[in-house]
Amino acid sequence: MNNRIIVTFGIIIIVIIIALMMSDFFSDERNNSNTFEYNLDELGKTDDSIQYSETLIIQPGLKTIRGIAVDNDDHIYITGDGGVEIYTPDGEPYHNFETETNSSCIAVDNDKNIFLGIVDGIEVRNSTGNLTGKWDSFNEKTVITSIALQDTGVFISDAGNKIVYKYNYGGDLIQEIGEKDSIAGIQGFVIPSPYFDVAVGRDREIWAVNSGRHQLEAYSPDGRLISSWKKSSMRPEGFSGCCNPSHIAIMSDGAFVTSEKGIVRIKIHEPSGKYRCMVAESDQFEKGTKGLDLAVDSKDRIIVLDPVRNLIRLFELNENQNE
Repeated sequence: MNNRIIVTFGIIIIVIIIALMMSDFFSDERNNSNTFEYNLDELGKTDDSIQYSETLIIQPGLKTIRGIAVDNDDHIYITGDGGVEIYTPDGEPYHNFETETNSSCIAVDNDKNIFLGIVDGIEVRNSTGNLTGKWDSFNEKTVITSIALQDTGVFISDAGNKIVYKYNYGGDLIQEIGEKDSIAGIQGFVIPSPYFDVAVGRDREIWAVNSGRHQLEAYSPDGRLISSWKKSSMRPEGFSGCCNPSHIAIMSDGAFVTSEKGIVRIKIHEPSGKYRCMVAESDQFEKGTKGLDLAVDSKDRIIVLDPVRNLIRLFELNENQNE
């Protein structure tokens, strides 16, 4: 008799447990969320206060925008499909011209010569947009993603061949930089996606993004590895995903402005690589945004190309942060 009661009681307990489990499983809350899903929107938020504000928006006439640059007068250059547009520092239209090719990146020298990265080469144009040179001595794997200008040469990143080329201003290939070399301590670039940025540092060094390693690497103009820093993390101080950061720009004090895809955000790191502050978080961009090209002008305003909203967005340090 006692055994029968115990068995019956056990069955009742099991039925109650199953009922509770089923009720929980089919509840509205469980239907509307996934406990095991990574919420990138939440990961893109930080407890830090945003130290920058958006102060200017430019709506380009180009239907597709891919690259930005600033010249020594802080004019803003935008390129993409079929042309180049130039704006004053205040965002007013200054000049524009059409191109027969679509370009992915842009750089401007001190004489206002414009360097455009096309699919597998470089176009050079004068300040009015007239074609003055074309460098097409690349190969079938080439994917030009970034151009950096320095007095010793033109540095071009090729995501297809995972290398940085150094050209002279006449269009002659001088050197390939970043190829794996264990003796020189060079690991080689890991570039899983077509985002591979280069920039010139305050001491004339060339910075290249080794995105697959979440690493930034500095090279001398003659190709020697000088230094590097990295940080893999979903938190603000690091980079996550297959390949970040996607773009960089360098401020007057040597700090790095970085943009990321996946967890979409823009932030600043000290010259040492230590995290400084957040510029813009995920909720300030459309979900899935990538290709946030960056530039910094002489006032350290951060200029962001937003390809999804088709806007150029300027961010400035809040006044109280200067105190």
